[in-house]
Amino acid sequence: MITSGLIKTIQDIMRKDEGVDGDAQRLSQLVWLIFLKVLDDSEKQKQFLDSSYASVIPVEYQWHTWAADPAGITGDALLDFINNELFPALSQLQSAGNKRADIIRAAFEGSYNYMKNGTLLRQVINKINEINFNSTDDRHSFNDIYENLLASLQSAGNAGEYYTPRPVTKFIVEMVNPQLGEKIFDPACGTGGFLSNAIEHMRPQAKTPEDLKLLEDSIYGVEKKQLPYLLCSTNMILHGIEEPYNIRHDNTLRKPLTSYGPADYVDCITANPPFGGKEEDGIEDNFPSWGRTRETADLFLQLFVRLLKPGGRAGIVLPDGTLFGEGVKTRIKEHLLEECNLHTIVRLPNSVFAPYTSIATNLLFFTKGEPTKEIWYYEHRLPEGVKAYNKTKPICIEEFDEIKSWWNDRKENEGAWKVSIDEIKKRGYNLDIKNPNIVEVDELNPEEVLKDYRAKQAEVKEILEKIKAELTEALAHHDR
Repeated sequence: MITSGLIKTIQDIMRKDEGVDGDAQRLSQLVWLIFLKVLDDSEKQKQFLDSSYASVIPVEYQWHTWAADPAGITGDALLDFINNELFPALSQLQSAGNKRADIIRAAFEGSYNYMKNGTLLRQVINKINEINFNSTDDRHSFNDIYENLLASLQSAGNAGEYYTPRPVTKFIVEMVNPQLGEKIFDPACGTGGFLSNAIEHMRPQAKTPEDLKLLEDSIYGVEKKQLPYLLCSTNMILHGIEEPYNIRHDNTLRKPLTSYGPADYVDCITANPPFGGKEEDGIEDNFPSWGRTRETADLFLQLFVRLLKPGGRAGIVLPDGTLFGEGVKTRIKEHLLEECNLHTIVRLPNSVFAPYTSIATNLLFFTKGEPTKEIWYYEHRLPEGVKAYNKTKPICIEEFDEIKSWWNDRKENEGAWKVSIDEIKKRGYNLDIKNPNIVEVDELNPEEVLKDYRAKQAEVKEILEKIKAELTEALAHHDR
């Protein structure tokens, strides 16, 4: 059975190579190799079941041809083959209508071989050959390891934006509750966390080969950046979507909002759109004049509302800034509340996405087709004794048990409260509503503390000057 020790060995080999810099590059390097090995094992199985099956990859670039022999091509010859033959061939692979070719080409168009030592690269390849992705045990074991690899992105600088903690994605998917036959979409899918959880959620519903095909056809995602797109495609294959042709390398915001019609509408959206970032010039022109902004999260929120079919459900992650923001943000929130029933906002602690970001975040759940009448708020608190989530104490799925039991039998309590739409309108659509059941102790304002400190320092100085003057006078009197 595959263990995490194998992956650690591979990463240790990569650390010796001067061309690979940091966790994000190590993962990127590993994933295109894994991607080709997974494809090769998959095609072996297809050929076993169907002797007429032919790979879309030319035979000289198939994994078993150049990589499977432990004593095969190595050193500079291996680097020359990968950099000057393999990558150009796969990134320009002609599809002729074949969806698998499209997937492979998209995966390699922006990928890179970071390793500069061909001998070390051969060692990495030989370790990967110890995995048999046609073995159920190996695949399941690697699936868990892959999830841990994706989680490591959270602390890998800017790459952390691609990963949402698994307990958060799992909870959102469970509450949205996608059903077999429904179309599930993540328009900013990153590494595929929401989609992989949707697959796991619906797989027990698939009883026949036809059901499994229906499940495969139900999963849709789009990712703008190359690394997470490749990570997501591999993630889908590892979760049984052998040909993830509904995962596209693109930017869903690049298309005019009004051009999305009924054929594009979906049943479920689960997503964590990038927040804190700005879109390139001109993207905002794809949106109505009242909703134009370059802030990515605000544009995606408008897209979500547009793409849901009547009765469609969404569970998304948004930062506090969207809740209390004014101007364009106010108009976008007003539109959301008119078009959808925003029935629940779960307020998360600041450290859920640490160390990538400490921005406070919220989970919003809404249904398209009827306006909001009231919003339930639920405050998710840190476990007792935990001051903040971190790498050694991340958020756990068990922490959501309390809210799950509350979900279908809602009552106000110390952590839950509801606010009417009339109150929200009075507040100018400011959705940043604190828990009214907790009396907050005013936190010290740093500027006021500093001001008070300086005042006290001046007071002490004045007293010392008086004491000094009195002592000086006393000594002078004594000398007389």
